[in-house]
Amino acid sequence: MQALLKFSRGVDWINTQVGKYVIWLILGSTVISAVNAVVRKVFNTSSNAFLEVQWYLFAASFLLAAGYTLLQGEHVKVDVLSSRLSKRKQIWIDIFGFACFLTPMSLAVLWLGVPFFWQAFQTGEMSSNAGGLIRWPVYLMMPLGFGLLLLQGWSELIKRIAFLQGLIEDPTAKKMEKTAEEDLAEAIRNLAEASKGNSKKNTPDA
Repeated sequence: MQALLKFSRGVDWINTQVGKYVIWLILGSTVISAVNAVVRKVFNTSSNAFLEVQWYLFAASFLLAAGYTLLQGEHVKVDVLSSRLSKRKQIWIDIFGFACFLTPMSLAVLWLGVPFFWQAFQTGEMSSNAGGLIRWPVYLMMPLGFGLLLLQGWSELIKRIAFLQGLIEDPTAKKMEKTAEEDLAEAIRNLAEASKGNSKKNTPDA
């Protein structure tokens, strides 16, 4: 079990790192969308490439962050009944869900998604829209996202079994940590302060 817990900690670390950086894709998608809207209104022109890249970024953020979302316990749960059960029964429900639903679904998507991506990669499939982008990068997000989700599902399964054995604390308890949004805001603030400091250094003295 200790080896499995070590594997679980490794998966948790990977998805934590992914969650920290994927949020920049949402920012990028938002900025591109805003610029595209301004250009369309002001200059009465647009580009399918700009439209598609924001879709690509949003799809990548949604899929790649699925494992991180599961790690944080932020997936939607219908807990009208389970909330009234004991903690051990809730853990058993989670174990059943990870083993019998999440794992088969993720494996099925990988089974179908990898050949789908590989075919598009080999053929260099392009968007059917005029000026559109190559398709395989966004197709790649599907197996990558579900691969990370599958690994995180196994990590959560391991942690719940370990909890039932009394080896670790409750893995479903919320931990007071900075969110990915807070990390992003702090990173942007640090960049702004660094830029301000550099501009002051480059300003000649009067």
